[in-house]
Amino acid sequence: MTEAREFLPLNLAVLTVSDSRTEANDSSGQTLVSGLTEAGHRLHDKKIVPDDIYRIRAVVSQWIADPAVHAIISTGGTGVTGRDGTPEAVTPLLDKMLDGFGEVFRMISYQDIKSSTMQSRALAGVANGTYIFCVPGSSGACRTAWENLIKDQLDFRTRPCNLVQLMPRLLEK
Repeated sequence: MTEAREFLPLNLAVLTVSDSRTEANDSSGQTLVSGLTEAGHRLHDKKIVPDDIYRIRAVVSQWIADPAVHAIISTGGTGVTGRDGTPEAVTPLLDKMLDGFGEVFRMISYQDIKSSTMQSRALAGVANGTYIFCVPGSSGACRTAWENLIKDQLDFRTRPCNLVQLMPRLLEK
């Protein structure tokens, strides 16, 4: 018999990477905030930064250094244009990549957007014991990532395993 697990609310930060979004029109960031709060997690912080790798890296680094932040979800900047730099900003900060996240995200997205999914450079990893998920900037992509991947992995009750149960061991040497 498997013992029952209780939900463990986490502190999450949401970063919108965009040259044009504001709090008034940030539908992607709001999709993520709604998803995480409806699931029972706490919004620790939310910011919007322009598509600039150093500004992205500064915010993510600040949250990585804050022990109260358990996970970061960024939206935007994962495409292939000259201004899309979220992967370049975040990857050097990661201690470990979660390669399966991007692979599965693109597989799921293929059902909706077909071959256009190859333009997505969605990624995830862990840095200083903090999970980081970088997803495309559309609200549909945010919903896909949250509902199909992130929500269950940030839920301690998910079987057979989840990312929350690994949190106590993330900083082991």
